[in-house]
Amino acid sequence: MLAWKLIWFSIAEWTLAQIGAARSEGVRHMQKLEDYDYIIVGSGTAGSTLAARLSENPDVRVLVLEAGGSDKRFWLKLPVGYFRSIYNSDVSRLFRGVQDEGIAGRQMDIPRGRVIGGSSSINGLIYIRGQRQDFNDWEALGAKGWSYRDVLPHFRNIETYEGEPNQFRGATGPLGVSDLRNGNPLCEAWLEAARQTGLPDNPDFNAEETFGVGRYQLTLKGRWRESAATAYLHPALSRPNLTLKTHASVLEVLFEGNTASGVQYTQGGQTHSVFAAREVILAAGAIQSPQLLQLSGIGPADVLKAQDIAVKVDAPEVGANLQDHLQMRTIVELVDGTHSLNTQIRNPFKAVGIGLDWLMNGRGPLTVGAGQVGGAACTKYAEEGRPDVQLFVMPLSVDKPGAPLHRDPGFTVSYWQCHPKSRGRVSLASSDPLANPLIETNYLSTAKDRAVMIEGLKMVREIYQQSAFKDRWVKEIVPGAEHASDDEILAAIRQKASTVYHPVGTCRMGDDETSVVDPQLRVRGVSGLRVVDASVMPKITSANTNAATYMIAEKAAQMIRDD
Repeated sequence: MLAWKLIWFSIAEWTLAQIGAARSEGVRHMQKLEDYDYIIVGSGTAGSTLAARLSENPDVRVLVLEAGGSDKRFWLKLPVGYFRSIYNSDVSRLFRGVQDEGIAGRQMDIPRGRVIGGSSSINGLIYIRGQRQDFNDWEALGAKGWSYRDVLPHFRNIETYEGEPNQFRGATGPLGVSDLRNGNPLCEAWLEAARQTGLPDNPDFNAEETFGVGRYQLTLKGRWRESAATAYLHPALSRPNLTLKTHASVLEVLFEGNTASGVQYTQGGQTHSVFAAREVILAAGAIQSPQLLQLSGIGPADVLKAQDIAVKVDAPEVGANLQDHLQMRTIVELVDGTHSLNTQIRNPFKAVGIGLDWLMNGRGPLTVGAGQVGGAACTKYAEEGRPDVQLFVMPLSVDKPGAPLHRDPGFTVSYWQCHPKSRGRVSLASSDPLANPLIETNYLSTAKDRAVMIEGLKMVREIYQQSAFKDRWVKEIVPGAEHASDDEILAAIRQKASTVYHPVGTCRMGDDETSVVDPQLRVRGVSGLRVVDASVMPKITSANTNAATYMIAEKAAQMIRDD
């Protein structure tokens, strides 16, 4: 264990020196005026993307307000460092849902990035857009102009994908997207087992289809994590018309009549007001964007009145429509621990090899994200041939990110329902802007969701039993073979399932008067105010939500420029 720690400290020391030599701090205060054209609240995936794109015009002044601090931390740069960062209160705001009967009365942890780059600085790096039908669903739900055909050019504008060029992928965008750089015999055996159940190979989940199994792509550039901060914000901060203020917590949106005129924020114990000549843009995420709207008098009238907040716009859907992917992990104990990371990291020679592979080649276990291989599959409940479960595989086992890996050799297959029907809500718990809101998760509140999750576990077990994999494990640890009937499986899911950190939908986009924002992402009932982040999704994407959030910001920047 001592050898393992020594190599980590050596790598950390070398890495920080390289970062210091290669990059400046990136937090600049070049704008002395307290009047800007655009104020962006949040420097996460959407906020960083917007800031970079809008500041391309040298004639506009852009301010970004970020509640967190610098992202110059080793564990935020190392790809696998998400494991240590996602629950670290120095860089993550640890929200928690209320007690939820759908998950046996538990309260779900909902960490969100509170650092430059937001959740893109602490997430599991998986880059996957979702099914093309996801975006056609958006348009059918009233998000005109957001069909797959409409959004594909923006997806291409985001990325520089290192693989073979094709009509679906981008080659000149700011964000580096990499194929998997770690081979593992256990993962390869699982892929073969999945094929034996009839699932086809899929070489690129970001091309025409997500159906099938293959290797996940990651937001990597060189040896390092690629976040919205490193790809978009930091390079743009050299522009004199872009200002970033950190440790700046926004308290409310300010109005002149019915027009958003600026925001009030606190920084260093002092309260400040800053004004926007054109627009205020909330990019604070699916938890805090609706919270800020409600604090500013835009939300359900009964909620606002209960907190003695004057109602500017009675908007019942602000905070409603909360959606998330609920993940169930399965863990098996392996016959041989040679290729399980549980075993490898406890072997000092293996640990040194892992470190050197990353240092010398930019490959190996230190470059992985929250899933190495996996895919999308259809249970018997799938509609129109669209996959309804997403699978993620890792050659390790752990209780949750940040916890020690299990001592026994373990292997994990997680899955979630692609299209959950359950809906929750975010509401004010207090008029204190710095207090956490009430988050009602309402997991598994529909029969369809419960049925798909039960069937997903059966599918995972079927893959484990195929000839390519069945001789590699000795017993099921989670949930355990004793959970056999549908009722027993559902009980295990309620007790053990967890979030995949994908809250969306709380400022729904649509063309109806009850939607929170219109298809141009303008907040209904006022002017000069938009919401641009995952909260505007009418329906959650089938897979990880980070890629779609980049796209939302790219498309929003174009719409704002056109205006």
